[in-house]
Amino acid sequence: MNIKVKDYVWGLEETVIRTLADYGIESGRLDGTTGVWLDKGVPGKTRKICAIGVRVSRYVTMHGFALNVNTDLRYFQYINPCGFTDKGVTSMQQESGREIEIKEVRDSLKEKFSEVFQVELYTA
Repeated sequence: MNIKVKDYVWGLEETVIRTLADYGIESGRLDGTTGVWLDKGVPGKTRKICAIGVRVSRYVTMHGFALNVNTDLRYFQYINPCGFTDKGVTSMQQESGREIEIKEVRDSLKEKFSEVFQVELYTA
Protein backbone atom coordinates (compact mmCIF):
# COMPACT_ATOMS: atom_id res chain seq x y z
CA MET A 1 0.00 0.00 0.00
CA ASN A 2 1.43 3.36 -1.03
CA ILE A 3 -0.16 6.11 1.04
CA LYS A 4 0.88 9.65 1.93
CA VAL A 5 1.02 10.78 5.56
CA LYS A 6 -1.80 13.29 5.10
CA ASP A 7 -4.00 10.56 3.59
CA TYR A 8 -3.11 8.22 6.44
CA VAL A 9 -4.17 10.76 9.07
CA TRP A 10 -7.36 11.41 7.08
CA GLY A 11 -8.01 7.66 7.13
CA LEU A 12 -7.55 7.46 10.90
CA GLU A 13 -9.97 10.36 11.32
CA GLU A 14 -12.45 8.67 8.98
CA THR A 15 -12.17 5.43 10.96
CA VAL A 16 -13.12 7.25 14.16
CA ILE A 17 -15.88 9.29 12.48
CA ARG A 18 -17.51 6.09 11.17
CA THR A 19 -17.15 4.38 14.55
CA LEU A 20 -18.81 7.29 16.33
CA ALA A 21 -21.66 7.19 13.81
CA ASP A 22 -22.39 3.63 15.00
CA TYR A 23 -23.18 5.21 18.37
CA GLY A 24 -25.31 8.01 16.97
CA ILE A 25 -22.57 10.61 17.51
CA GLU A 26 -22.18 12.99 14.57
CA SER A 27 -18.59 14.14 14.19
CA GLY A 28 -16.19 15.51 11.62
CA ARG A 29 -12.94 17.31 10.86
CA LEU A 30 -12.05 20.88 11.75
CA ASP A 31 -10.06 22.76 9.10
CA GLY A 32 -6.46 23.38 10.10
CA THR A 33 -6.42 20.74 12.85
CA THR A 34 -6.10 17.00 13.23
CA GLY A 35 -8.44 14.82 15.20
CA VAL A 36 -12.18 14.38 15.34
CA TRP A 37 -14.56 17.10 16.49
CA LEU A 38 -18.21 17.66 17.40
CA ASP A 39 -20.24 20.79 16.63
CA LYS A 40 -17.34 22.15 14.59
CA GLY A 41 -19.48 24.94 13.13
CA VAL A 42 -20.92 26.15 16.42
CA PRO A 43 -18.72 28.79 18.10
CA GLY A 44 -18.29 28.08 21.80
CA LYS A 45 -19.61 24.52 21.47
CA THR A 46 -16.88 22.90 19.36
CA ARG A 47 -15.28 20.04 21.26
CA LYS A 48 -12.69 17.38 20.52
CA ILE A 49 -13.47 13.71 21.05
CA CYS A 50 -10.35 12.17 19.45
CA ALA A 51 -6.75 13.37 19.21
CA ILE A 52 -4.43 11.92 16.58
CA GLY A 53 -0.65 11.91 16.43
CA VAL A 54 1.51 10.31 13.75
CA ARG A 55 5.27 10.06 13.43
CA VAL A 56 6.94 8.78 10.29
CA SER A 57 10.59 7.79 10.14
CA ARG A 58 12.22 5.93 7.24
CA TYR A 59 8.84 4.95 5.81
CA VAL A 60 7.69 3.41 9.11
CA THR A 61 4.74 4.94 10.94
CA MET A 62 4.42 5.16 14.67
CA HIS A 63 0.92 6.33 15.28
CA GLY A 64 -1.72 6.68 17.81
CA PHE A 65 -5.02 8.22 18.55
CA ALA A 66 -6.81 8.90 21.78
CA LEU A 67 -10.55 8.40 21.49
CA ASN A 68 -12.30 9.51 24.64
CA VAL A 69 -14.72 6.70 25.44
CA ASN A 70 -15.47 6.75 29.19
CA THR A 71 -12.83 9.35 30.00
CA ASP A 72 -13.03 11.39 33.20
CA LEU A 73 -13.21 14.83 31.61
CA ARG A 74 -12.45 16.73 34.85
CA TYR A 75 -8.72 16.44 34.14
CA PHE A 76 -9.08 18.59 31.03
CA GLN A 77 -10.02 21.57 33.24
CA TYR A 78 -6.34 21.85 34.22
CA ILE A 79 -4.84 21.96 30.72
CA ASN A 80 -5.41 23.45 27.27
CA PRO A 81 -5.91 20.27 25.24
CA CYS A 82 -3.93 20.44 22.01
CA GLY A 83 -3.23 24.10 22.82
CA PHE A 84 -6.83 25.23 22.29
CA THR A 85 -8.36 27.65 24.76
CA ASP A 86 -11.62 28.23 22.89
CA LYS A 87 -12.66 24.61 22.35
CA GLY A 88 -13.75 21.86 24.70
CA VAL A 89 -13.25 18.14 25.08
CA THR A 90 -15.89 15.44 25.25
CA SER A 91 -16.29 11.67 25.38
CA MET A 92 -18.55 9.02 23.94
CA GLN A 93 -20.04 8.53 27.40
CA GLN A 94 -20.74 12.26 27.76
CA GLU A 95 -22.40 12.43 24.35
CA SER A 96 -24.43 9.22 24.64
CA GLY A 97 -25.32 9.49 28.33
CA ARG A 98 -24.15 5.96 29.07
CA GLU A 99 -20.98 4.01 29.77
CA ILE A 100 -19.72 2.19 26.70
CA GLU A 101 -17.80 -1.10 26.62
CA ILE A 102 -14.23 -0.56 25.42
CA LYS A 103 -14.13 -3.96 23.66
CA GLU A 104 -17.24 -3.00 21.70
CA VAL A 105 -15.60 0.25 20.56
CA ARG A 106 -12.33 -1.53 19.74
CA ASP A 107 -14.19 -4.07 17.56
CA SER A 108 -16.01 -1.27 15.73
CA LEU A 109 -12.73 0.61 15.18
CA LYS A 110 -11.12 -2.51 13.70
CA GLU A 111 -14.04 -3.01 11.34
CA LYS A 112 -14.05 0.63 10.21
CA PHE A 113 -10.24 0.66 9.83
CA SER A 114 -10.49 -2.36 7.52
CA GLU A 115 -13.16 -0.59 5.45
CA VAL A 116 -11.35 2.74 5.19
CA PHE A 117 -7.91 1.33 4.38
CA GLN A 118 -9.26 -1.67 2.46
CA VAL A 119 -7.18 -4.16 4.44
CA GLU A 120 -7.91 -7.32 6.34
CA LEU A 121 -6.80 -7.26 9.97
CA TYR A 122 -5.57 -10.38 11.71
CA THR A 123 -5.65 -10.86 15.45
CA ALA A 124 -3.64 -13.33 17.46
